[in-house]
Amino acid sequence: MEKQRLAEPGPWRKWGPYLSERQWGTVREAFGDGNAWDSFTHDQARYRAYRWGEDGIAGFSDDRQRLCLALALWNGKDPILKERLFGLTNAEGNHGEDVKECYFYLDATPTASYLRMLYKYPQQPFPYDDLRYTNAARDRNEPEYELLDTGVFDDNRYFDVEIEYAKAGPEDILMRVTAHNRGPEEAALHLLPTLWFRHTWSWAGDDRVPSLHTCLPSTVRAEHAELGTWWWYVEQPVPILVTENETDNARVFGSPNTIPFLKDGIERAVIHGELTAVTPDGVGTKAAAHHELRIPAGESATVRIRLTAQGNTDPFADFDAVISRRRTEADDFYDEVLQGDPSSDERLVCRQALAGLLWSQQYYAFDVERWLTERGVDPLTHGQDDPRPGLAAPHRRGRHRDAGQVGVPVVRCLGPGLPRRPTGHSGP
Repeated sequence: MEKQRLAEPGPWRKWGPYLSERQWGTVREAFGDGNAWDSFTHDQARYRAYRWGEDGIAGFSDDRQRLCLALALWNGKDPILKERLFGLTNAEGNHGEDVKECYFYLDATPTASYLRMLYKYPQQPFPYDDLRYTNAARDRNEPEYELLDTGVFDDNRYFDVEIEYAKAGPEDILMRVTAHNRGPEEAALHLLPTLWFRHTWSWAGDDRVPSLHTCLPSTVRAEHAELGTWWWYVEQPVPILVTENETDNARVFGSPNTIPFLKDGIERAVIHGELTAVTPDGVGTKAAAHHELRIPAGESATVRIRLTAQGNTDPFADFDAVISRRRTEADDFYDEVLQGDPSSDERLVCRQALAGLLWSQQYYAFDVERWLTERGVDPLTHGQDDPRPGLAAPHRRGRHRDAGQVGVPVVRCLGPGLPRRPTGHSGP
């Protein structure tokens, strides 16, 4: 079946893991004095709307990253909502830019008909400052200070959070999140599958602002001028928190805010109990389904979500059957692709390596013309709206102006420092 889907042009590839786990601190979001690494910080990412590309843990989106789906978490102790991977920028790490998290891409098919990844979330406060300051104190001749080195996983006090995606059809996406408590005691975990629109309306001057509407219990209707109407179904009757994907100008830039509901509204509602930070009418551009769980030691809990372009009166009736079928089809596909002499261990390593490549496809917007024009440095316009006669037309036609997915090879090194598996571990 996967080979047949690959042969079909377009539809099965329109949605996939095109949402980066970490966008902040990259040159794509660099504004200001040219210091790309400090222009958009991890702390600002909670409050500041992205322009060129979004991020989120286990992210999924359409191929132009207009509607995004990802997972946020909170262990009841962190000072912030865990919405994206934490890491050091190029200047902060003693060996350059480095993500300080434990996560693994376990499986993926080329059409994203089935995806699986694992994220390890500590039950203690995430050691942001420890990672930042300890690495800053080390020189390049010293080893990097990793998350495992902080002791935050001691006594197995962490969650294995497994995220699976399966497509029932090209525009019918199932998301299943299973959290395993590996610790010795019952622990609290807030799981917040999050749906939002990338902020495109202000930058382009487009007044067609998309919207999310809570219209039924545990249901959200998404309206977009290009994507049309989509439905987001949440299995459990949990609160749907809605805000706007808009920058908190007062916090980031010291200028007044023009609207009351901002990008960090969900974090403020969950962590600080500020229910006035989310919209009372359930309409906005960013929404999260707030699952408050208490998971006994050694037990697990599962959350199921469906995002589809077709309304469904019973969206979870065939849910597990679809995921099981897509996983079996993934096995069949790789049995054929990896046929030959490799041992079972070698086949597993190869399959997971391919999963890392497929999960690491990212939407990348590259619009040189707009970038130069907005800064008044376009050499073909002399700072004016009209191009220089005789020069601009052929040069503009030759400009590279495109947006699409870029495959980013990612190698997960299982060397010293990473494979110190906590006892009781059941993943890679």
